[in-house]
Amino acid sequence: MAKMWYILRVPSGREDTSRDALLKRIQLSNLQDQISQVVVPTERVSEIKARKKRVTQRKVYPGYIMVEIETPIPKEAWFLIKETPGIGDFVGSTKKPTPMSEREVEKLLSDTERSKEAEPTVRISFKPGDNVKIVEGPFENFDGVVQEINPPKGTVNVIVTIFGRATPVELEYWQIESI
Repeated sequence: MAKMWYILRVPSGREDTSRDALLKRIQLSNLQDQISQVVVPTERVSEIKARKKRVTQRKVYPGYIMVEIETPIPKEAWFLIKETPGIGDFVGSTKKPTPMSEREVEKLLSDTERSKEAEPTVRISFKPGDNVKIVEGPFENFDGVVQEINPPKGTVNVIVTIFGRATPVELEYWQIESI
């Protein structure tokens, strides 16, 4: 039988717990041949908090998990999923869930795999117009306003007043903090 990918709604922030509960029930019910994979799409993100760099896993789609199920969905698998605590419902109509297209599945799975191997993406928590304080570098202890953000380079352009004149300064995102 052919298998297709479906999306399940779960409580936001409890994706891993819901996945683990479902996997445990699949194992106990011996339905691995009907439900072969359960995935929480994630990506690695680099962020600075309290002047320390951390690499974390961020959910790409909070509140959703992906499952690969035999098609048409067998009744045992359907009821196992519906009765698992923490699992909401399938995405699609209530009577007939909508499977993901092959293109969507390939993109999601390849992005998740690529994220595991690649450098983590930089997460910059500032936006233009934010007031910031420079905490490191030659302009340390100066205050400024974020003018522009360049996530691929991990830099932020800040307008700083030096000798009474507004001067643009390019800084690394970790050299500033919100006021």
